[in-house]
Amino acid sequence: MQFGVFSVSDITRDPVSEQTPSEAERIKAAVAIARKTEEVGLDVFAIGEHHNPPFFSSSPTTLLAHIAALTTKLVLTTSTTLITTNDPVRIAEEYAMLQHLADGRMDLMLGRGNTAPVYPWFGQDIRQSLPIALENYNLLHRLWREDVVDWEGRYRTPLQGFTSTPRPLDDVPPFVWHGSIRTPEIAEQAAYYGDGFFANNIFWPKEHYMRLIDFYRERFEHYGHGSAKQAIVGLGGQAFIAKKSQDAWDGFRPYFNEAPVYGHGPKMEDFAAQTPLSVGSPQEVIDKTLTFREHFGDYQRQLFLIDHAGLPLPMVLDQLELLGGEVVPVLRKELAARRDPEVPDAPTHASLVTAKYGDAAPRQPRPNANRGDNVTGGSPYIDEPATGDEAA
Repeated sequence: MQFGVFSVSDITRDPVSEQTPSEAERIKAAVAIARKTEEVGLDVFAIGEHHNPPFFSSSPTTLLAHIAALTTKLVLTTSTTLITTNDPVRIAEEYAMLQHLADGRMDLMLGRGNTAPVYPWFGQDIRQSLPIALENYNLLHRLWREDVVDWEGRYRTPLQGFTSTPRPLDDVPPFVWHGSIRTPEIAEQAAYYGDGFFANNIFWPKEHYMRLIDFYRERFEHYGHGSAKQAIVGLGGQAFIAKKSQDAWDGFRPYFNEAPVYGHGPKMEDFAAQTPLSVGSPQEVIDKTLTFREHFGDYQRQLFLIDHAGLPLPMVLDQLELLGGEVVPVLRKELAARRDPEVPDAPTHASLVTAKYGDAAPRQPRPNANRGDNVTGGSPYIDEPATGDEAA
């Protein structure tokens, strides 16, 4: 079971101090949060992708590559990468590069995005977001698995003899999670490819996500990737923790009330009762998180939204201390004791390499110069440098 945190990268006024951080301050804060995430023993740090104010994370691979250089164990991922407004060729290139720089300590979550004005900025129409998502991922999936790709679709120009570079580390593509808050077609897509399904269930009642996750599990088994229990599921949610329960409710209330994602709506008590939002003492957060397994079955990744709504960095770091020191160790123990032995761990680069190669050394692709220009297409990879006449 992996535990971690995610950020939507919002730049929000602190309703207590009435100060709004600059972009520079929030970017530096994200790095500090990631480093603290590793320090307190959590497994995963995730950052969203946004191209509109009040968010800063327009280039998640740049940020994650920087964090990779400052950490040693942390798995780096996104929440989410926009499969609709990004060119799948660029996704293939940028995340393969990140995979190399992070020594495999990365994966990514793909999503459509729900901010309508962003689509025309990148030449797309939000009304076509679902077919774009399906087509773009089909191409991305091939780009990471086929040395030379010939492809033609509806939403981008054709490719002829194209090789995406760099090739994935160890010739093993990054693991992909498909993030969804509403759409069964995305659950179907994740199941079809045998990928992970991340239900970022911060808004809807649990019954909605139970249907989505059950559907994904059924279709995962239908496509022959394993039993429904072996499907790869992740969950999201926000937690705010204090040593004393009332201190948590009092401390978080002004931030909840002004939160751009869900503020100015239901009372915090009502919202917490209806969603995964966990506010309270460490034990209360533990107890609520354990109910997720009762609703959704065994799952592999739990991410907590940790820095939303203008929370100042010192407060976020304190949250991480409590999360890593008092909450997650208990959750690891309790969930491990209750876990069905048939349920696999969350995929990592190391586990995917072992699954592909066993005890053999992994293949390191070496594209030759004739193919590297993506003009002539041509011959397959060579495993050793050319010599003699071949090198002429």
